[in-house]
Amino acid sequence: MSFTKALKYQRWAILWTIIILVLCNLDLSHAGGNSDIFFKGFDKLAHLGFFYVLTILLFYGKIKYQHSYHFRSLTIFKIILISAILGGGIELIQWKIFTYRSAEWWDFFADMIGCFMGVFSYVLLHLSNYENAKV
Repeated sequence: MSFTKALKYQRWAILWTIIILVLCNLDLSHAGGNSDIFFKGFDKLAHLGFFYVLTILLFYGKIKYQHSYHFRSLTIFKIILISAILGGGIELIQWKIFTYRSAEWWDFFADMIGCFMGVFSYVLLHLSNYENAKV
């Protein structure tokens, strides 16, 4: 199967990546620092959630592409690598281009925690499906 066909199955992950890029680079200075909506640490929680959903969507696309829940360590490595590149790229963009946003290692850390939560969810569900198949 070709690369373009594989991308077809990742359309939700690609759309979510675009949403992440837009939301992470918005100028929120007008939102007000004392708003009841944005509590201290909201940014980290948002990063964690963004990357959790991204990881789940990447696994979903892979499962649809291969038409099975087959467990592969290489797939997990690729998804972690994609998330790390995207998370690091966002922080570099915030540091160098959108200077009204602050680039922080803690944001990248939250991205990776969200990614690993998604990997954990996939592995847990995969093992659950494997155990049910053996019964």
